[in-house]
Amino acid sequence: MKAVVVYESIYGNTHLIAEAVGLGLVDLGDVEVVPVGAATPEVMAAADLVVVGGPTHVHGMSSAMSRKGAIEDAAKPEKDLELDPDAEGPGLRDWFDDAGTLPAMAAAFDTRMPGSPALTGRASKGIAKRLHRHGCRLVAEPMSFLVSKDNHLAEDEETHARLWGADLAARCAPVAPE
Repeated sequence: MKAVVVYESIYGNTHLIAEAVGLGLVDLGDVEVVPVGAATPEVMAAADLVVVGGPTHVHGMSSAMSRKGAIEDAAKPEKDLELDPDAEGPGLRDWFDDAGTLPAMAAAFDTRMPGSPALTGRASKGIAKRLHRHGCRLVAEPMSFLVSKDNHLAEDEETHARLWGADLAARCAPVAPE
């Protein structure tokens, strides 16, 4: 089986979570972790499972305006933020518009601030809806991974992501005939 983890990341947190999810998926077989700009139709055509994640901006998936604001925020001298190498590439909304055919199985995740999702929002819910619209069957409920108020991963979230990836692998593993 082949799994592809597609991520959008501004400050690198979602990228780190995507890598950790990929490590958790290794029991499935071939795993590729790619930024949204590299998730071409050719890459997706070879996948059996796609796991898609992005940061939560303004209670949901990022937009061109929220991405621009986040990139400008990182440039402020008082901020302790570094841009992810692919931060200025395309976002998930654009990718979904042009994604074409996606694998039958999928899962969604996001990074967000701690607190009730009613207050913080969750990009993973919008990602899950778009995956469903593309004909994917969600193999798990959307998952959130937390970042601090200064936009750094909360403690143990990479471990949480590896475990979630391993759970996804177990849910998707082919059943051996008896």
